[in-house]
Amino acid sequence: MKLNNNVTEFILLGLTQDPVRKKIVFIIFLLFYLGTLMGNLLIITIIKTSQALGSPMYFFLFYLSLSDTCFSTSIAPRMIVDTLAEQATITFSECMIQVFSAHFFGCLEIFILILMAVDHYVAIWKPLYYPTIVNCRVCGVLMAVAWVGSCMHSLAQIFLSLSLPYCGPNVVDHYFCDLEPLLQLACADTYVVNLLLVFNSGALCTVGFVLLMFNYVVILHSLRNHSTEGRRKALSTCISHIILVLLFFVRCIFIYTLPATTFPMDKMIGVVYMIGTPLFNPLIYTLRNAEVKNAMSKLWSKKLISDDVR
Repeated sequence: MKLNNNVTEFILLGLTQDPVRKKIVFIIFLLFYLGTLMGNLLIITIIKTSQALGSPMYFFLFYLSLSDTCFSTSIAPRMIVDTLAEQATITFSECMIQVFSAHFFGCLEIFILILMAVDHYVAIWKPLYYPTIVNCRVCGVLMAVAWVGSCMHSLAQIFLSLSLPYCGPNVVDHYFCDLEPLLQLACADTYVVNLLLVFNSGALCTVGFVLLMFNYVVILHSLRNHSTEGRRKALSTCISHIILVLLFFVRCIFIYTLPATTFPMDKMIGVVYMIGTPLFNPLIYTLRNAEVKNAMSKLWSKKLISDDVR
């Protein structure tokens, strides 16, 4: 594809240009990112080291935490560094890499959330056949499909980005590279690209959200036939998942179904989406999941025993 670009780098305006506020943003971003890394890496370690967490649910939770870590890392470190710079710049190539990685891991998270919902559905509606339907091989195949689907989605984003000429200006009114703010800098008609963006990202977010909500309505309806203890346990798990779904999809739908429209709160909502959601994921699953908390306690006890022996 022949590019007609005069722009070799972009200037990212970030959240604010005020020096004092930039320092505050730096501290907040750094704390959130460190919390995201520690929380998700803790879940990854617990699932890998605990034999009690070998069910498909924790198989998907492992990859959800891994996806959260990579998703946040694809954006947060540069955001943190940029808050200290007088003028934050990013090369055209780095910008395209950021677009690809953000959409790849964001899309992967959508697919994993859907797979976790399906796992919960089968566990509740087909408990006797659950080990046969959702076995290790099936989980592996589903995750492979999710990775391939995410790659195809991200390649579509890159294709849309590279299909536009950028002649200047090169100032991006955002804190990271995404297709929606880049469309505003293209020196060409972006109507068709906007439609394709809605069809690609917007439809993915909307359809995924509708499927997940429908799935959980069915699951919650089915809990009437369960025992009090079973209903309480299933309800706790489902509520945790629903909270994550709402946090993740609200911003996704808000931004990508109206890509041609810019609202003053877009960037602040984006912060919750890019930095907040990966942090909330381990907190919700750690605080509301008894099995994870038990595995965490055992891991901590082993560490204390190991330290005492030394």
